[in-house]
Amino acid sequence: MLVGRRIAIVLPAYKAARTLERTVSEIDRNIVDDLILTDDASPDDTVVIARALGLHTIVHNQNRGYGANQKTCYAAALARGADIVVMLHPDYQYSPKLIPAMAAMILSGHYDAVLGSRILSGGALAGGMPVWKYVANRGLTLIENLLLGQKLSEYHTGYRAWSRTVLEQLALERCSDDFVFDNQMIAQAIHAGFRIGEISCPTRYFEEASSINFRRSIRYGLGVLHTAWRYRLAHAGIRRWPLLEPKL
Repeated sequence: MLVGRRIAIVLPAYKAARTLERTVSEIDRNIVDDLILTDDASPDDTVVIARALGLHTIVHNQNRGYGANQKTCYAAALARGADIVVMLHPDYQYSPKLIPAMAAMILSGHYDAVLGSRILSGGALAGGMPVWKYVANRGLTLIENLLLGQKLSEYHTGYRAWSRTVLEQLALERCSDDFVFDNQMIAQAIHAGFRIGEISCPTRYFEEASSINFRRSIRYGLGVLHTAWRYRLAHAGIRRWPLLEPKL
């Protein structure tokens, strides 16, 4: 626990056998109360390794998608009593050593959610992010900030911390089961008035780290633009968007 609050780490996994142990080894067990891995029908030994490491492991019988994986993770964390939930990709691309700092930012009372930004430190390219991904990241973020009325440095990180209140109030079941889930969730949080902070996070790009291909990246980018545009139309009162409506 941290200041009497229960901290859960959720690991949405797909083919993470080669990086899972390294990722988990850097998680500070002195403050983390629960480690939850949801496997999205991986064809490798992700589940075997997760169970050997003592993680609470949930297995999808078939591949349901990255967004659906996160929905399962968050639901499990809440059911198991988490006060703060940190979502960390198990591909060792992000530093688990920042978990205490991210949780502390929420415990400070200043933020309801915290994003681990690869852009703030200027280390994305140094960490191996492909130039085309960096340019796409910056371009999409610029457009999103304009349409969502924010000043975030990045919307596309796989490292996020959420308070229990945020996860209980957002209608996550309405979000996509695919990669654009991340952006839709942020749009929901902004619409609900939650305070989002950022922390500089180093990144590592290497062969075993997960990464979507160019074709999926184009699909993702279009989904991001669609999300931001629908948000702007809804806030202008031009077109209703059920994604942003209160949870029933």
